[in-house]
Amino acid sequence: MARPHTSRDRAPASLDQTLDKTEAVAADVQRASDNLAVINTVLEQELPDDIQVGEVAQAIEHTGQLEKKLAQSAETLAEVNAALTQEIERRVEVTAERDENQAMIDKLNTKARSSRGALTED
Repeated sequence: MARPHTSRDRAPASLDQTLDKTEAVAADVQRASDNLAVINTVLEQELPDDIQVGEVAQAIEHTGQLEKKLAQSAETLAEVNAALTQEIERRVEVTAERDENQAMIDKLNTKARSSRGALTED
């Protein structure tokens, strides 16, 4: 799943890699949930009612429960990914602001040294 290039592209590598991994896991979990939903639907619709008893009925019910749990996990991972993306973007913005401020400080220090040098020459 390719993402558009954003300010996140300048994020610290470890956070960027973590986000990539969690997005991959979220996609895997979502695919597993989707596949399990299909299996559960087929079992419920295709097996005759007289076979859907005992352990077979429990297995069908269990696949339904697992599908719901996987879907919830995928949703939770999506929320975590969104929060992680926001944190990465916030850190990129703060870092850029810090760098701008440091550049301004450096420029002012250079001017101050230059001004002091001109004063001592007089």
